[in-house]
Amino acid sequence: MGVSLKDIACKLNLSKTTVSWVLSGQGAKKGISAETQNRVFACARELAYEPNLLARSLNTGASKTIGLILPSISDTFFAHIADRIESEAEKEGYSLMIAGSGSEAERENALIRLFRSKQVDGIIIAPADASGSEIDNLVASNFPVVLFDRCLAKTEASCVVIDNELSSYALVSHLTARGFRRIAIITTVPHLPTMQLRREGYLRALAEAGLPADPRLYGEVTYAGYRENTRDTLDRILRAAPDTDGFFFTTHILATEALRYFHDRGISVDDGSRGLACMHADPLFRLAAPRMNVARFPVEEISANAVRLLLRQIRESQSPGSARPAPESVVLPCRMEFRDE
Repeated sequence: MGVSLKDIACKLNLSKTTVSWVLSGQGAKKGISAETQNRVFACARELAYEPNLLARSLNTGASKTIGLILPSISDTFFAHIADRIESEAEKEGYSLMIAGSGSEAERENALIRLFRSKQVDGIIIAPADASGSEIDNLVASNFPVVLFDRCLAKTEASCVVIDNELSSYALVSHLTARGFRRIAIITTVPHLPTMQLRREGYLRALAEAGLPADPRLYGEVTYAGYRENTRDTLDRILRAAPDTDGFFFTTHILATEALRYFHDRGISVDDGSRGLACMHADPLFRLAAPRMNVARFPVEEISANAVRLLLRQIRESQSPGSARPAPESVVLPCRMEFRDE
């Protein structure tokens, strides 16, 4: 059995309520002297007291815990996001529970229900490719939730995204300015607003350069089995359009798989004969494709804004009579890195 509040109270000859107030940070508010507070903290350290967070959440209605649901925990971008969100949450006294959905809607729904059963105060989510009903349930029940990276068109939730259309436009415009004319787009999950905007940026850049949108240069990769699907997609494009001289990848994962494909096929992409551009950077690019142009995502700003928006909702939800804050959308610019100049 661990040490309880009662053990500390008995040792110090104080009431259990007094000890609870001190250890929950309410000592000064309750008029407890600094001397008594110091005695309680010293005794708690001496006895290696560990608070019962679940019991505290039942008493206060707050667990000081945030849930974070990512499509992939192993992906470098989302791993970096998780690290920064954890740091931002810790600054505000919150801990983090992290889980991966595998971009599967049903798993995401199950994780949302699990996190709610664990009494988290709010949830930050990068939605699955085809998110299910649980996100809508969160919004309908005024449960604090923030989406990031992928917003959902029909869901009225606060969201943090990068400027997808402008970033894509800038990358493809750079390739056309460098003289590339047959630029393929490799993308995925086209129903997501994020991917729709990236394709729109690609198409706008082509149009402004007076280039047609050739359907043979469009490659769509499904998330399930994406490694093999990326290879099949590139095979199809290069068979149909062997004069392809540029590639725009809407995610760094697709670009990484494409680099493996180019290596296996003996296709050179580092001699300047083909233009390369990608949304977000991967450390692999520096070695395998140093001329890859990238739109680097502002990870720190994404994380800070997601936590800020969520904590705002949490505070409002814990204030009786307060109205739910209106959903807020934050659109952040990327840092463009043109590496082939």
